[in-house]
Amino acid sequence: MHEGSWGISHTRVPTESRPGHVALIAGFYEDVSAVAKGWKENPVEFDSLLNESKYTWGWGSPDILSMFAKDVSGDHVFIHTYDADDEDFGAHDVTKLDTWVFDNVKEFFRAARNNQSLFSKLNEEKIVFFLHLLGIDTNGHAHRPSSREYKDNIKIVDAGIKEIVSMFKHFYGNDGKTAFVFTADHGMTDWGVHGAGHPSETLTPFVTWGAGIKYPQNVSTQQFEDAFLKEWKLENWKRQDINQGILPLDYLNNTDLFKAESIFANAIQILEQFKVKMTQKKEVTLSFLFTPFKLLSESKQHNILRKARSYIKQRKYDEAKPSRLLQYSFVAIGVLVAFFLLIQAYPWTYYIYCLLPVPIWYAVLREFQVIQDLVASLLSCPPSHFVGYLLVSTLGIEVLVLSFFYRYMLTAGLIAFAGWPFITQLWTRAKRTSLNWIFFSLLLAVFPLMPVVGRKPDISLVMTAGLLVLLLSLFVVASLTKRKDSFVNEELPLHLLQMLSMVLSMYVVYSTDNSLLKKQGLPLINQIISWIILASSFVLPLLSPPILFERLFSILLSLMSTYILLSRGYEALFPLVLSCLMFAWIHMEQETLQQSGVSCKQKVNSIQFIYNTDLTQLRQLCLDDIRRAFFLVFFLVTAFFGTGNIASVNSFDVTSVYCFLTVFSPFIMGALMMWKILIPFVLVMCAFEAVQLTTQLSSKGLFLMVLVISDIMALHFFFLVRDYGSWLDIGTSISHYVIVMSMTMVLVFLNGLAQLLTTKKLTLCGKPKSHLI
Repeated sequence: MHEGSWGISHTRVPTESRPGHVALIAGFYEDVSAVAKGWKENPVEFDSLLNESKYTWGWGSPDILSMFAKDVSGDHVFIHTYDADDEDFGAHDVTKLDTWVFDNVKEFFRAARNNQSLFSKLNEEKIVFFLHLLGIDTNGHAHRPSSREYKDNIKIVDAGIKEIVSMFKHFYGNDGKTAFVFTADHGMTDWGVHGAGHPSETLTPFVTWGAGIKYPQNVSTQQFEDAFLKEWKLENWKRQDINQGILPLDYLNNTDLFKAESIFANAIQILEQFKVKMTQKKEVTLSFLFTPFKLLSESKQHNILRKARSYIKQRKYDEAKPSRLLQYSFVAIGVLVAFFLLIQAYPWTYYIYCLLPVPIWYAVLREFQVIQDLVASLLSCPPSHFVGYLLVSTLGIEVLVLSFFYRYMLTAGLIAFAGWPFITQLWTRAKRTSLNWIFFSLLLAVFPLMPVVGRKPDISLVMTAGLLVLLLSLFVVASLTKRKDSFVNEELPLHLLQMLSMVLSMYVVYSTDNSLLKKQGLPLINQIISWIILASSFVLPLLSPPILFERLFSILLSLMSTYILLSRGYEALFPLVLSCLMFAWIHMEQETLQQSGVSCKQKVNSIQFIYNTDLTQLRQLCLDDIRRAFFLVFFLVTAFFGTGNIASVNSFDVTSVYCFLTVFSPFIMGALMMWKILIPFVLVMCAFEAVQLTTQLSSKGLFLMVLVISDIMALHFFFLVRDYGSWLDIGTSISHYVIVMSMTMVLVFLNGLAQLLTTKKLTLCGKPKSHLI
């Protein structure tokens, strides 16, 4: 209202710290490959405001400041950071991250008055001071933006800025040569996350005042779609929205000539980066294979610059923007491809892209007989049955495709699954098994209708899930005690240990939540117990007998103990309901196999998991196997999207790992959240191991059918891939395509992990040896 101009800065996806700061300080959105280095390293070198300054001093987080101080040209960027361990989401008071910055800046200027060398540097031209204030972001993650802690942190920052501005003006004698810019790299949702494209994540404040900035402008009316002006009582003060990273010309209090020269310099900077990248590409590419970007040939570059200079003289504007260079190549012969990649010094990723189709097509040709048998089986059906199967298959795949965009399509699919017993003879042959299938299908169908995980934490639901698992465990123990005489002496201790692990998980979740609410941090004993439970979850199932039901239940108990520790709400119930449906599926497939007259079915209680399957027991593929492969894909997609769209960045709630650590560590936190995502997948694959065993289905045939289903889905997503628009649109379209294309490879990995968990047997002590005396 008194000194500067303001507006809302519109950021772009992904709304993360690294890309936001690069846009603010370097003036462009960098290549997405930065995500492969944890948003910490520079995959493509670039120039920045800090590098072009005479001197820069920065205070704040080591994660942000370090990436702009690295590889600068000269020794003129000085950073001061606190310890990375101070970024603790569970700390008593994280406002210290901001007060540390303010205190150190004040101490820095006090020291400068007694240091002639530093004082001289501070009075040079083109100096930048960068104050990175992380406390509000950390409080938002830990306590949500609606919390008292978050609002108190805002007050602290507001008061700190007022004091720092006053100190700057006093130090420089109110010379009016300092420009102040206050903004943010990204926003945050009401549930305390960011990364995606929700308006609360992409809208940030932009307030600037001081040298070269326009004074406030009083207006009578303003037209904006949102209600911010009225909420903030700023209807009469001109609001000027900007796009993050783009020079905001309307804010500059200078001549049109100065603005034109500024935007012209910006265009030249982008052009120079393009020219350097083109030169680097040309040096490692064979001359006859290099194709220059025609829209920016050297002659066109000169013409554009000449016209721009002419327009500046005429007080007109012109813009040049280079388009993306996107080039794909595909060669069929492996040796020739490898040779050309080698002599052109391409990175190792190019070898994967270009050579992967060669072994895949070789494998397809080797297994042509399997595909031929499947086609022959389909053609042997009556035409009406064949058309019916085709229509149902097409509808099923379309439901899978739509489920990537609309989670409720999974609900529709599960409701349709519930009707499976009624269209076959299963309802009359096995009513109890059919009722279990129907009940758990409908129960699981509720989850895709629930809000995305993390938005409304509810520890009571986590406790409920733990209690249900304990009750189920007691029922299983009682059943096994009656059925097996050796259970009490040999297997009961393991079950009791796993139940104790579940009790400890519930205790840790409850006590950690209370401790964090009281701002007492993460108790060390809770942290130790959590890591022990996580480590033991990989070992305890291997101590159980390899009998089908007992091993699967042991896997469920161990994985649920870990999942409880990683849960914050209703998602804790998801693996339990999913596992119950998987047990029902195993029994349903046995009934189906007996109905079709394929061999004599064994009881689930007597079947054992074996590592080396007898190939003579495997049978030819039939139409039911297509349904089984489809069920597997559907359940995997349900495990993927059942509790939220985990393909979206803001679906990852950092609070879910607070039982393990609260100090910011992106790779450890990411690994824990990834394991939480994989647990439902592992449960599905372990159950399907049982289905394969009971139905004598070949894994090779299964993978081929899944490959066909995923390829048909991939065709849909391939034509939906976009190379224009926002990062959210481009990234979503690419991620959908990559997910379905990698489904078969992921399936191989999960199948190997499921085989290990189901077939491997560990013994704590061997049998006593006999000695000859």
